[in-house]
Amino acid sequence: MQKVDHIGIAVKSIEESISYYIDTLGLKLLAIEEVESQKVRVAFVDAGNIKLELLEPIGADGPIATFLEKRGEGVHHIAFGVENIRTRMTELKEKGVQLLQDEPKPGAGGAEVAFLHPKSSYGVLYELCGKGSKGE
Repeated sequence: MQKVDHIGIAVKSIEESISYYIDTLGLKLLAIEEVESQKVRVAFVDAGNIKLELLEPIGADGPIATFLEKRGEGVHHIAFGVENIRTRMTELKEKGVQLLQDEPKPGAGGAEVAFLHPKSSYGVLYELCGKGSKGE
């Protein structure tokens, strides 16, 4: 793992929540985009030494919609930047870590992403975030 790339925060509406981060906290909006593979709309906010990723569900059947229904708004995951996502996934599997998928999926900002099952991570959902040439 390199460093924490971002913290994902589930929100019901980016439009409703963004003013808190921008106007109240004084942070800077970097970008908003849709990630069809994850069924979310995301807003990246610059929080100085880390980014916050606001996650709004697209539709009612994606993982963020399910999270909001069960737990409400709040911290969803912590993402670690990795140099070669496939290699890191293999290393973690060999150490007994359960992943939520066998192959990386397209994520926001051109990254490839994969998630570690919270049962393997003491209740925390971690994301591997590979950027660059297909996450390598």
